[in-house]
Amino acid sequence: MPNTPHPTPVPTPRGAATPAAGARWAASMADPLLIFRWLDVILVVLAAPFVVLADLPVLGYVVGAAAWIINRLVGVIVERYARSQENIRQAVGLNLVALIARTWLVGLTILAVGLAGDREDGLMAAILLLAAFTLYFVSSLLLRPHERETQRP
Repeated sequence: MPNTPHPTPVPTPRGAATPAAGARWAASMADPLLIFRWLDVILVVLAAPFVVLADLPVLGYVVGAAAWIINRLVGVIVERYARSQENIRQAVGLNLVALIARTWLVGLTILAVGLAGDREDGLMAAILLLAAFTLYFVSSLLLRPHERETQRP
């Protein structure tokens, strides 16, 4: 059996980029509009310290933010699944059912937090969800023309 030398691994300095880190960075940059697609969720999360510092109803904010983030995640999952369907009617039906269910989720969340907490909590959840939906709607309208130009991962 011949004695073949094994390559000696070269230690990388702490904080240096590794091939795996480079691949993760490249995958995250595959969609240059990623930040704008999720701008509503980012701003909902970034608003948390201001809600606490301004002594606004935290229960309404937390429940509204959780409902919005879950709403958006469900929407993305259903949309990806619907895109994989070969039958266009099935894809449209799936998106329609998901849209109606997500609308009920938002409405019932506002009602539940208003009944479980104070009326101000319900109002906070309603304002937060309305603002998040408005931002989502406007950004999706602005990004729609770029959908064909940008490949999503």
